[in-house]
Amino acid sequence: MDTAAAATSPGSITDVPGLRVGQVQRVGDGWLTGVTVVLPPPGTVAGVDVRGGGPGTHETDALDPRTLVPTADAVVLTGGSAYGLVTAHGVQRWCAEQGRGFPVSDVPGEVVPIVPAAAVFDLGRGGDFHARPDEQMGYDAAAAAGAAPEHGPVARGTVGAGTGAAVAGQTHKGGVGTASVRLSGPLAHVVVGAIVVVNAAGMPVFPGAAPTSASGGPAPLNTTLAVVATNADLDPAETSRTATTAHDGMARALDPVHTLGDGDTVFALATGSALLPAPADRAGRVRALVELQAAAARAVQLAVLDGVRSATAVHTAAVDLPVWPAPLAD
Repeated sequence: MDTAAAATSPGSITDVPGLRVGQVQRVGDGWLTGVTVVLPPPGTVAGVDVRGGGPGTHETDALDPRTLVPTADAVVLTGGSAYGLVTAHGVQRWCAEQGRGFPVSDVPGEVVPIVPAAAVFDLGRGGDFHARPDEQMGYDAAAAAGAAPEHGPVARGTVGAGTGAAVAGQTHKGGVGTASVRLSGPLAHVVVGAIVVVNAAGMPVFPGAAPTSASGGPAPLNTTLAVVATNADLDPAETSRTATTAHDGMARALDPVHTLGDGDTVFALATGSALLPAPADRAGRVRALVELQAAAARAVQLAVLDGVRSATAVHTAAVDLPVWPAPLAD
């Protein structure tokens, strides 16, 4: 197991102040999988929208705007299908050691970390069906995120939860991608970033590229996962709506998307440091939210394409996954 080396890039989710990312993976001896953890600042509001027909998720109900706790302490994206969701326990353990979580008493340190998670299907792609992420890998990814500097670079491609990812019916390599979009004009202080694990049944769609078809892959069992984050001061309902709109980015970059064999899920995080027009200015706030949510969709679209573009070919006893023959520029 190793902590992913970060690569420099012009835009990533860590352009949102306070967001940190940690990734671990195992490759070889039957392994081809990993974990990606997004660590937001304390008090970050969270939301989620699940669109795929085969989701593997943990603690998504806690992010409903009608529930008690509006925040999340970390978000976990993991390989290993439903088995990999145990990685959230390791992240929760790390958060508890740091005193991060929802306080349940007046005693310092008595907290319950809120750690939603979602998994992609990569079982057996390294050659061993039983080689899947465990609790310790989750803990290590959280620790890597905690040790990362603010605005630190994020590793892309065949790393973290994207280590065993595939696209186009498991015929080509997918991976981790990230991007960011800054709003303009009076909202230039607002930034939206995304990180995506591209493991889609569908094919990537690059703007301006000729349509490409792929066939011959096994029955699709996939899932594309995203975390979209902003520094804007969103409430829980606005944050959840941002997750909903961000799915449009998947729909632009993958064809088809949200299929019965995908578990496509978008988490949204709002740190609250950048003020939008106050709720009393209803028209102004709605305009700002529309612009922000459009940027969220664009960030996810760019991150999906970045994940495909950044992936490296993988050849194991179980799979042969070349890189997708896509253009290098959008």
